[in-house]
Amino acid sequence: MTAGPRSTGLRRLTKRAQFLNAARGQRAGRTAFSLQSIASDISEPGVGLTVTKKTGNSPERNRIKRRLRAALRACAPELRAQHDYVLVGRREALTLPFSKVVSDLSSAIAKVHAKTARDAGELTR
Repeated sequence: MTAGPRSTGLRRLTKRAQFLNAARGQRAGRTAFSLQSIASDISEPGVGLTVTKKTGNSPERNRIKRRLRAALRACAPELRAQHDYVLVGRREALTLPFSKVVSDLSSAIAKVHAKTARDAGELTR
């Protein structure tokens, strides 16, 4: 039995160009991941996950992605519309307590948006 489509209000980033575009935006690094964010034209927030082969074998990479996906669902209300986010997973995501991963993601989201607001303020001066 397979699960049906879930409606989380988040759009998946699937194209390489979307990931490259997010890499040009704001960044916030944490122990378990790095968050990249950039403004987008599409109304709902876009989310992408990537974990390099350097991080570990495929079961480890899949576990990292599952944990980060769950953390994203927990922090979904904090994600802003018209933004794309990419999480680059690290091996530490496997060993950190899940509550720490969620709190780190929440603070990283706040940091990238604080940078965006600060940059916008400098442009209007």
